[in-house]
Amino acid sequence: MGRTFWGWSQQDWLDFLGRNHKAYQEQVPAWAEGYVRPFLCGHAYHLGGYARFRHLGHFDRLSLACRVFGRRLVEEEIARVRTVLTGWGYQYGKEEDKGVPSVMSQLFLLNRSPHTGDLTTPFFDRVRREELLTDGGMRVLYAVQRAVAALGFCDPPATVSGSDVVSQTGVPPVWAAWVERWNATTTMTHRSRLHVRAALLKTGRWIAAQQPQAADPAAWTRQTCAAWIAAVDRMEIGDYVVRTSSFAERLGQPLQANSKAGLIRSVRVFFRDLQDWEWLRPGFDPLRALSVPLSIIALLGPHPRVIADEVWAKLLWAGLNLESADIPRGKAGPTYPLELVRAVTLTWLFAGQRSNEIARLRLGCIRWQHDGNPVAGDSDNVLARDAVCLLDVPAHKTGTAFTKPVDPLLGQAINAWESLRPQQPKRTDKRTGEQVDFLFSHRARPVSSGYINSSIIPMLCRKAGVPAADVRGNITSHRARSTIASQLYNAKEPMTVFELQAWLGHRSPESTQHYAKISPNTLTKAYEDAGYFARNVRTIEVLVDRDAVASGAAAAGEPWQHYDLGHGYCILWNLICQVVQPLPWLTATIGRSVAVAGTPISRGVVPAGVGMSTSRSSSWSSAA
Repeated sequence: MGRTFWGWSQQDWLDFLGRNHKAYQEQVPAWAEGYVRPFLCGHAYHLGGYARFRHLGHFDRLSLACRVFGRRLVEEEIARVRTVLTGWGYQYGKEEDKGVPSVMSQLFLLNRSPHTGDLTTPFFDRVRREELLTDGGMRVLYAVQRAVAALGFCDPPATVSGSDVVSQTGVPPVWAAWVERWNATTTMTHRSRLHVRAALLKTGRWIAAQQPQAADPAAWTRQTCAAWIAAVDRMEIGDYVVRTSSFAERLGQPLQANSKAGLIRSVRVFFRDLQDWEWLRPGFDPLRALSVPLSIIALLGPHPRVIADEVWAKLLWAGLNLESADIPRGKAGPTYPLELVRAVTLTWLFAGQRSNEIARLRLGCIRWQHDGNPVAGDSDNVLARDAVCLLDVPAHKTGTAFTKPVDPLLGQAINAWESLRPQQPKRTDKRTGEQVDFLFSHRARPVSSGYINSSIIPMLCRKAGVPAADVRGNITSHRARSTIASQLYNAKEPMTVFELQAWLGHRSPESTQHYAKISPNTLTKAYEDAGYFARNVRTIEVLVDRDAVASGAAAAGEPWQHYDLGHGYCILWNLICQVVQPLPWLTATIGRSVAVAGTPISRGVVPAGVGMSTSRSSSWSSAA
């Protein structure tokens, strides 16, 4: 090139080294095709300051770092990080662990220092911002920074889930600024805040398309609110949304009532807070102007979907007989140990808790009651050995922390996992703000609340040989709560509604009633005991003299149709007959021809036409 090596640009070095080994071989003589390229990468690093290793394709970054800084120093620093990761549950041979030396080597080269203590928080932020590592390296970077933070050299990486990032594309800047200001001030829980923010940004896209004059919340009027509610009522899936790939098959379908109500409530909460905080002058009452229409309210309400008994029994069998071959696996093997998967599975099958509550269970949440301990409130009874296993449930959606009894099988599975659980760093419980030890945590990460739906349920369905959906929809984590509650309510010795309320952790018994569904078997028995069909058959047999009809006596003029006087009227009629028979004139007044054609009056049944009209007597109830 006619220039010294240290005068080459970054692009010159990239063109010389090639984007992969094949591209390099095509431009060098045969004698330089072997193991020369890694050494040339070292020269580029020393002479030209080249560090764009993510553009060079596959080569041994660890060997390059060892040539630059010395093998012993590099391996000692990598070992410090791997010791921390191993203590958290990382195992050698896993894909992430194979990537740790490569990522650490790249970080040393990029930072131009082989010391872990020099890996600071701004440096990690720059690596992420400029995407200086390969795609695989970016996935391992999270674990590496967690380990470096545990050593005290930087801050832990920020946890940002996909739901935390909602695009502001198509939202007027003024509206977006108000939304972000509200989001930074509200005291809602993290999850609720994200849902409301997403709904407000969707509202902003509607404003840009339909009501551009209402981009500033101060310009909203009752007419704007009415237009928004009308738009929501006619809105379809995919309207005013940036990314639709996750629900492409449902595009164009009408929004469900819950979604419509959620959008309206989010805007109502937004304007209510802006007025309460005196950021806006009250121009309308949000509670009235942005109330959910009655047509939508009529469609709202809990709808527990119980899993059929035969399907639930198969899922229970699958959960109790889990083997290592059943658990979900990634490219490098099982994602979690068998003991953790079994504990999560049995918690879902026996605890009757929501998925996020299961994910937030604390270390040591299981306690045992042993023999000799009296039952609370009953001094005459005691508990058998390990008869009751108590589960401590953290603060949840509808109340504070509480304790409930569960099956000992669940307690044994959790104890088995706790005995093998590696020491994990404390994490923040987003609902309570506490630093806690999550029970289901591995490799410094808690199991996500979506793990049951995405992995546990498909695994159990495969093992049990049952479909992942039924006539009521997909089998989801919350359906187990409905199923367990219904079975406890319909048991041979069922729980009362108030006992079931305490076991589920509901604040109000009204919520429990939605789960306390009467099973079809119980309802069938109650229906049979009521004897609906048999009762009507008996009534028909009383009112129609089938023998008279069959013998032909009815055709000859004999009485065959009778009336049911109802319970108690037979006694009254007999008394009347006894009184009036000695008085012929009174007999004629009460009823003409008490014995029509000589037919006697049977007990509780009167022949047609005797002393009463057909229309009234036919409406009277069952036989005496």
